[in-house]
Amino acid sequence: MVQVTFLPGKRTIDISEGSTIMEAAIAAGVPLESTCGGRGTCGKCKVQVDPTLVDPALDMGKFLSDSERKAGWVLACRYKVAEDLTVNLSESKDAHQRKTNLSQLEDIDLAPSIEKYELKLAKPTVHDQTPDWDRLMAALPSSKIHFNRLIAARLPQILHQSNFHVTAVVDGNTLLAVEPGDTTQNSHGFAIDIGTTTTVVYLVDLLQGKILDSDALTNPQRVFGADVISRITHAAKGPEQLQQLQTVVVEGLNTIISRLCKRNDLKQEEIYQAVVVGNTTMSHLFLGIDPTYLAPAPFIPVFRQSVQVKAAELGLNILKTGHVVVVPNVAGYVGADTVGVMIAAKVDQLPGYTLAVDIGTNGEIILAGGKRILTCSTAAGPAFEGAEIKYGMRAADGAIERVKITDDVELAVIGNAKPIGICGSGLIDAIAQMAETGIIHESGRIVNEPEDMDKLPPKIQERIRKAEGGFEFVLAWEKDTGLKEDVVLTQKDIRELQLAKGAILAGIKILMKEMGIGLEQLDRVLLAGAFGNYISKEAALRIGLFPDVPLEKIQAIGNAAGDGAKMILLSKEERKKAAVLAEHAEHLELSTRSDFQEEFIDALSFER
Repeated sequence: MVQVTFLPGKRTIDISEGSTIMEAAIAAGVPLESTCGGRGTCGKCKVQVDPTLVDPALDMGKFLSDSERKAGWVLACRYKVAEDLTVNLSESKDAHQRKTNLSQLEDIDLAPSIEKYELKLAKPTVHDQTPDWDRLMAALPSSKIHFNRLIAARLPQILHQSNFHVTAVVDGNTLLAVEPGDTTQNSHGFAIDIGTTTTVVYLVDLLQGKILDSDALTNPQRVFGADVISRITHAAKGPEQLQQLQTVVVEGLNTIISRLCKRNDLKQEEIYQAVVVGNTTMSHLFLGIDPTYLAPAPFIPVFRQSVQVKAAELGLNILKTGHVVVVPNVAGYVGADTVGVMIAAKVDQLPGYTLAVDIGTNGEIILAGGKRILTCSTAAGPAFEGAEIKYGMRAADGAIERVKITDDVELAVIGNAKPIGICGSGLIDAIAQMAETGIIHESGRIVNEPEDMDKLPPKIQERIRKAEGGFEFVLAWEKDTGLKEDVVLTQKDIRELQLAKGAILAGIKILMKEMGIGLEQLDRVLLAGAFGNYISKEAALRIGLFPDVPLEKIQAIGNAAGDGAKMILLSKEERKKAAVLAEHAEHLELSTRSDFQEEFIDALSFER
């Protein structure tokens, strides 16, 4: 065994000699960036070690510059540990508030399933020898509450210490807790959005219907790959790997829960319920359910319906007997998060025809109208989250988020820092500007012929250059970046974006064809999720991410999946509606549509 210490944080793990740094990081619970799941194809898992310990012959692909190699930078998935090792992680401050600040929750009729009853019970006497449990049950309005051994175990002490003045916490026909005294003025729950990239938790006052606080972190499963297929592939290796994926996401949630409770002076036992949304794969992994057969056709999930389990069963740090409710899924690749969007956007109640698009690591599309709700999921890939893009990154300090091209290039960078990469909104902006100014053809190819180059300003011409994998465009010169190199967009990067945007647009067109409507009948386009809220609508239309509708028809609706989770937490009626919507939705499996490929090819063009 050898010892690996990760800095900053000084987290140490003993691991078998010959293990990779990535395997050590996973075992230690240290988050590492790895969009390819450790296959050595993305180059994102850069870490720094003592340069004298690095074999110069070690294959690091084309991902490290000579200066980085000399400074001891290696790929965590390729460096095998032979002796005790200290590993320095490159820190990036993720802009999680970009997602947590997107709440657009409207007033709803409060009707949470959690109810509290203040009870002043008669004390037992020799003339009244009613058992404690029966005495408690007789004072409650429901006669259908089942016996709970864990609560009964402490009931005598609670009753006597509180002089038989207690508060019962009830969820439906389940007694969750018995608390000393009157605690009816305090009731809290969590709404949880487990995104493939970002996990968000909202602390909700169940009595007032208010969001008290929120927090987020990068989904720690990301070390196993940026997309759901990578994680399904890892889980399919066996029970141990499935357990790994469940454990890291629950531990991540518990980290957020601890922070929220500490900031708001709450005990974890005072959180009685959690409502969880996520795509179908995330729901399976959160519950520790094997998702193996979601990946191959016919994409079959283990379950679709809403699932309710005790928090203790999952290890989620709220009241142990509290309920964790996972919202129902629609299909293998249209999950509870999409149902959350339906709830928040009220797509079944809006007049006319509504298109709702939630673009994250996956792309889910809803088309509602004419008493129908159609859904589909597109294999857009994680390009919009920066994965598979050479200098792609999440929305974090140092990420280019806006690009303007005139006589030269102007950049807006998150955190006003020097650029170190580009996030999804910056990628859309950059390629839209490149298409508009003639840096790329309608086909997406970077121009290089003299007749095309002569039409461009001199400083723009200087930014187009030939590289090993084709032509590339320099967004930021080395002297202006936070790296020791230029930040560029490659021809491959543009192709990745084309594939992603083409899949989204093709999916939309298939749904409209199935619904039997034309562009002029589309009343609104709703953009859900952090990506949809931060992209430029003009840029998205310019590259053909959405149908060519008037700008005023496009509306950002915040983190609608998270808002849907809050509404379900606060209302039994919304919870019932979620089940109805999930059942009523008609899912279109695009892979079986003979016309999808035609629409997809047509949607690749950047033609205006």
